[in-house]
Order: sequence, then structure tokens, then C-alpha cells
Amino acid sequence: MGYDINEEVTTLTADQCWELLGTTNIGRLAVSVGDRPDIFPVNYASDAGKLYFRTSPGSKLLELTINRQVAFETDSLGQDTAWSVVVHGEARELKNDREIEAAARLPLRPSIGTFKPVYVEIRATAVDGRSFVLGPEPEVD
Repeated sequence: MGYDINEEVTTLTADQCWELLGTTNIGRLAVSVGDRPDIFPVNYASDAGKLYFRTSPGSKLLELTINRQVAFETDSLGQDTAWSVVVHGEARELKNDREIEAAARLPLRPSIGTFKPVYVEIRATAVDGRSFVLGPEPEVD
């Protein structure tokens, strides 16, 4: 019996990806400045094809001002299935009071007790995802 990866891995549509992005609130923000990539865990919220997170002044925010191109990933692992969604886009600090007030209405709260006064928006340029059926490694004939 042969092994068909298509039975175990499914490519998700953009709509399915955005639906899954709305089901969790923790992901990983990937940035790169010069020849040094970095990754940060962040709490986030999704709304109308954009992602939002809060941060404090520091290395993450500094790196976003140098290179606004980012990748963001979130996933879920269940007993029998898993999924992963990756968003590529451009990040920018929200400075307009109207935009900040709108972002503040989103369910966007830090998981740890730190003050995060800066709101950042990621405008998606691409979204990709896959779902997986979990199980033991198949035997190869």
C-alpha cells in the first residue's frame, strides 16, 4: 500500500485561514533586520483582513521601524488534527487616535501583567494555511 501525503495534509483557503486566525489569540511574529531574523510570541486579534497586537517600546518595535515586512504564524494541535496559518504582511505602529481607539475595542489583552501601550497593525499581503491529520508514521512498501 502506498502513502499519499494529500490524505494527511490539506491546503486551506484564505477564508478558512482567517476563520482559524479568529479562534486563537497567541502567535509568533517573525521579523528580520540585516542578516538577523528574530521571532517574538505575541497576543493578537484579527479583524477585517488585518492582525493587531500590542507591545512596549523595545527591540520588537525598533525592528519593525527598520523593516516593516513581517511573517506571523499561529497554530493549534489537537489529539487527531492540527493546523497552521502563516500571514505575510507589512506592520506599522498605529498613531492615529481613531485607529488606536478602534484597535482598543478588539479583544486584545496581554497574557502577562505588563503594560503594552503601543498598538501595531499587520496588513496582510498573503495568507497560507494547512491542516493535518495526525497519526503514526506510515510504513513504506
